[in-house]
Amino acid sequence: MGQLDGKVAVITGAASGIGAGTCRLFVEEGARVVACDILDADGEKLAAALGAAAVYVHTDVTREADVAAAIATATERFGRLDCVFNNAGAGGVDAPIAETDFAALERTVALLFSGVLLGIKHAAPVMRKHASGSIINTASVAGLQAGFGPHVYSAMKAAVAQLTKSVATELGEDGIRVNCICPGGIVTPIFGRALGLDEATVVERTAILNETFAQMQPIPRPGQPKDIAEAAVWLAS
Repeated sequence: MGQLDGKVAVITGAASGIGAGTCRLFVEEGARVVACDILDADGEKLAAALGAAAVYVHTDVTREADVAAAIATATERFGRLDCVFNNAGAGGVDAPIAETDFAALERTVALLFSGVLLGIKHAAPVMRKHASGSIINTASVAGLQAGFGPHVYSAMKAAVAQLTKSVATELGEDGIRVNCICPGGIVTPIFGRALGLDEATVVERTAILNETFAQMQPIPRPGQPKDIAEAAVWLAS
């Protein structure tokens, strides 16, 4: 038996990196998954590989209608909703504070903070119906310590951590758990781009990135998407 037998999860940012790793592990552990992203080709390929236990839904988490539709797909396709993993993200605007573009700032806030809030907003009423559920948000070590990410990214990840605590006090009374995971350096496309590499180069240079990340951390081992996926499985179980 798997740790997630019979459970249904919605996972955003599912087409690559942590999201893709989490989709795979959730299905291995018995869950059915609604994989959400804007990278349609990659998302559809992932869902096809996972078979009948997964469905891909194009989801821009900055659009409330998209988020609502993703949640609805879980109940319509699989009959219930047990977990939402608000994982979609990107580095966003990255500039010295005096040169920060306001339009880019707004887009970053919408992706990293509003997208998480919308996922919680639309999951809560569904989970309340059966008085249980697990909501998991991806924050970051950059939200806990300075110097690990761009200014706006870091501030929004801190906001996600505080939102998680605040909402947990409300939804806990309904049997719904709300937690966040704060990854450090994980070998994923988002970190590759932060080093100036495009996604194709990240895939080609995985061995080099593994070595680079191993040297950046006290334990000389690079973080992998499955590490975060295993934490998400435990929180969803």
